[in-house]
Order: sequence, then structure tokens, then C-alpha cells
Amino acid sequence: MDVCLDHLVCWVADQRRSLHFYEQVLGLPGVRTEEFRDGKAAFPSVRISAGTILDLMAYDALKGVDEHTGVKGSAGHPINHFCLSVSREDFDALQVRLKQHGVEISGTATNTFGAQGIAPEAIYFPDPDGNVLEVRYYD
Repeated sequence: MDVCLDHLVCWVADQRRSLHFYEQVLGLPGVRTEEFRDGKAAFPSVRISAGTILDLMAYDALKGVDEHTGVKGSAGHPINHFCLSVSREDFDALQVRLKQHGVEISGTATNTFGAQGIAPEAIYFPDPDGNVLEVRYYD
């Protein structure tokens, strides 16, 4: 079976602020941003890869999402962190952008295991809503 991650849902307090962070600081392209700004989409997304997006869901949508999944308590359930892998060049450039935007790196790791094997370096930092991101590169 060949499985791909389709999307993740991140709970955010301010969708516009979060969209700015993911587009401008992380450099991820927005998805349905015009529809969101025009009130035609309930949430914006950013593209992580060709087949994967990150949905920026407002906390006030908790009730509707709980009903949608059919699993009581699933809406707003926290995750520890999610990890993005990038090239070494993009990894270095991201650290510069994080500093320019005043985002502090909260942790670092070396030689850690992930989906593609061992990553020489990784950094951790929060988004504007406290969701923890890990970004790493592989040789």
C-alpha cells in the first residue's frame, strides 16, 4: 500500500496572522487564500508538498469539526509537533527568516530519525499559536 499524507489541521486563534506566518516566514504557498479572504472558504491552507496541505482552522470551528469527525473531543486535540523536511539550502535560509521575523528557535537536535532516515540537524520553533514545528534536512 502506497500512502501519502493529505492534510493536517492546525488550530489557530487568528487565521490571517497564521497565514502570514506560514506564507511569509516559512515561505509556504497559500491555498484558497483569496476564497478565504472573500469569505467563501472557512479556512486557508498552505501547501507543504505537491500532495499535502496544512489547514489553518480557527478555534471557533471546534464544535463543527467535532461533529464532522464523529469523534467526541477530537477537535482542538493537541499534537506535540509536526516536522517538515527541506533542503540544506532552505534550512539555512529559514533560520535567517525566523531571526528576521523575531521567531526564536526553541530547540535543536542532531542525528535524529525521521521518515527519510537520519537527519543531521533539526530546529524547533513555535508558530504564532504555539504549535511546535520541527524543520530538518537530510543529506
